[in-house]
Amino acid sequence: MSRRWRLRIRLAGAVLVVVAASWIMLNGGDPRELKVPGSPADRSSTSAPRDSSTPDSGLGTIPESQLPPQGRETLGLIHDGGPFPYDRDGITFDNREGILPQQQSGYYDEYTVPTPGLDHRGARRIVCGEAMDCYYTDDHYASFAQIEEGQ
Repeated sequence: MSRRWRLRIRLAGAVLVVVAASWIMLNGGDPRELKVPGSPADRSSTSAPRDSSTPDSGLGTIPESQLPPQGRETLGLIHDGGPFPYDRDGITFDNREGILPQQQSGYYDEYTVPTPGLDHRGARRIVCGEAMDCYYTDDHYASFAQIEEGQ
């Protein structure tokens, strides 16, 4: 392989890293806190104790107290019935990804968790079922953690 091609490959790799880190930061994440599924950091969330009032989904959990402040505020709005800041808050979440427990169509609704510094909805959401089983995602439905309310 010529020196020119090796240089192009290195440059392409560097550009890919910058684009990925930028995308993560624009969607409310910190690239230093990126969790790889199955990694020790990811597995630690699955061992948290479950609140008996929350249906067991088999997913990892997140205590309500560990949600970002905007997530706790959104959860309060959900319990209060609004008003919600985004027109799309409260729309049906279809669970096309199949990550949440299977339920009948229309069971889940989704709500935006604002991300400071963004001028759009970002990637963070809370999805709640009719039984008020609520789940948090900060990566636009790629993964979910069941919210342990009152924890």
